[in-house]
Amino acid sequence: MTSAGNTIDDEDTFKILIATDIHLGYLEKDAIRGNDTFVTFDEIMKQAMQNEVDFVLLGGDLFHDNKPSRKTMHCCIEVMRKYCMGDRPIIFEILSDQAVNFSHSKFPWVNYLDTNLNISIPVFSVHGNHDDPTGTDGLCAIDLLSCAGLINHFGRSRSVEKLEISPVLLQKGNTRIALYGIGSVPDERLYRMFINNQVTMLRPREDEDGWFNLFVIHQNRSKHGATNYIPEQFLDDFLDLVVWGHEHECKIAPVRNEQQLFYVTQPGSSVITSLSPGEAVKKHIGLLRVKGKKMNLQKIPLQTIRQFFIQDVTLSEHPDLFRPEQPNVMLKVMAFCQEKVEEMLEEAERQRLGNPLTPEKPLIRLRVDYSGGFEVFNTMRFSQKFVDQVANPKDILHFIRHRESKDNIKEECMDFEALLSRPTSEVLQLRVEDLVKEYFQTAEKVCILYMCVEDADQSLVNIPLKRDRYQRFIQQFRDSKRNTAEEDEEVQEAIIRAKAHRDHRDSVRDDDLNLSDEPADIAVESDEESTSAPTIRGRGRGSRGAIKRGRARGIYININIHKHINSFFDNYLQITIEDSDSDENVAFLKCSRPKQKLTSLSASKRGSQSQSFKGVCFDDDEDEFDPFKGTRQQRR
Repeated sequence: MTSAGNTIDDEDTFKILIATDIHLGYLEKDAIRGNDTFVTFDEIMKQAMQNEVDFVLLGGDLFHDNKPSRKTMHCCIEVMRKYCMGDRPIIFEILSDQAVNFSHSKFPWVNYLDTNLNISIPVFSVHGNHDDPTGTDGLCAIDLLSCAGLINHFGRSRSVEKLEISPVLLQKGNTRIALYGIGSVPDERLYRMFINNQVTMLRPREDEDGWFNLFVIHQNRSKHGATNYIPEQFLDDFLDLVVWGHEHECKIAPVRNEQQLFYVTQPGSSVITSLSPGEAVKKHIGLLRVKGKKMNLQKIPLQTIRQFFIQDVTLSEHPDLFRPEQPNVMLKVMAFCQEKVEEMLEEAERQRLGNPLTPEKPLIRLRVDYSGGFEVFNTMRFSQKFVDQVANPKDILHFIRHRESKDNIKEECMDFEALLSRPTSEVLQLRVEDLVKEYFQTAEKVCILYMCVEDADQSLVNIPLKRDRYQRFIQQFRDSKRNTAEEDEEVQEAIIRAKAHRDHRDSVRDDDLNLSDEPADIAVESDEESTSAPTIRGRGRGSRGAIKRGRARGIYININIHKHINSFFDNYLQITIEDSDSDENVAFLKCSRPKQKLTSLSASKRGSQSQSFKGVCFDDDEDEFDPFKGTRQQRR
């Protein structure tokens, strides 16, 4: 990234304060942490005033609740009125059609141009998933602040089928910024929109490469599922900087995406909402300077953030101190954990000295891995020793247990019979969290089940059984099997039919699958070759009626499902062929997406719905400068 640190703050330099995920009102009823979000928000807006920024840019989740309390709303309005109103002049102008940028508002113009308001620091914000629009009127808490003239709410779309993002065009001297934004959308829906080319980012028609393109998004950045995130490669490559909200870990230093050639900054949250390692990273906000096509992002550490220390210990890694078979081993483990907590408290006190803005009581989390035969102890009794020293006395300790890894996923199984056969004393020591975690870890592997299905043309198609389909499979299986005697009869009939079907096919093909007499070794095989086969209505692309199904192989779950999987698939198997989620296909779809240009709001695309920009004056400047990688032509 080309540095602009030597650029003075002149009439051509935009100064923008960037923050995301403030979560006003989080734990507002907590006696210790109730005011943390309000104090930090006051610090953020104070930094904006002291640095004399042109405007504040928020990346969503200003509020923690969709319906913030009166206290939360009152504190927010109090801070914004304190720092955002005044006589300091606004020295940048808006060039785009405000009726398009703020079409959802009853006052479709920026607040600093309202003759009834005196704004010194404008605030632009998209909504997040915590404060998203709901109800019949589709309103959110930010809309209340927008109506009051305190926030400019942009990046909102009423359509659930497609997104057409029109930028807010800003100019200060010779610097022009195209500000794009997308308010929070369910990740799966937005992912599907990108795949189907239903997301369009409009661009100015004249001198389109003369704008600094700034984009604000509030979605999952890390992959939480197949489609439960937004890959950076989905975003258009003409962007210069992406401000990514929703992710709470502070990664504010801009990182270059080598494929799209733009930079991504992730400011993270300004309050600790979960006791996880990502929240332990030092919190910052950013002061962004933009001059022409140059940019510089200065990190500003937040001083009012409550300290948070987290540490992991594995008991089995300290055989010199204690072993599971030793007498009074639990007391030794408790003393060991107490020592670790005291060390973190001492470190917190050392760091807090000299900074009066830092809250007095820190957050402490000790994660204890008790794998290897160790027992857990009463965490509440342990935490009572630190009630007056920490801000979270109820959840200082967190016991975890890691399962032994196995190389072959096909051998993974959830053995409920073995679980229920454990001694009572051992079962009583198990925690619900451990059982739930163990279940989902196994389910995550088992649900990635590929069945080879032979269609009428005898061509093989791989069908991934997703988690939801896996859950439906288990639920319908349990609902359909009530009587044990009937189950055994159905299994035997399925075995006989499958063997007969195999013998018939052996005369045609010699490489067919052998079928064992044992239920545990059954490979699911169709018996629908004769006219006596039941009629099945499928959800796939095949014809409705009798469907020929070939062999299917899979992983068996050790809860006697292998005894009945043959007969169950006779009644359940319904095939849906889905598009691939591979990155290769995604990249191909994205590259084939045509670029949309903003010709008086893209008249070629919108036809009669096009609207003109008021007061737009474009320069025919052919000089192109790219701070990231040479010129635009080189970058493409």
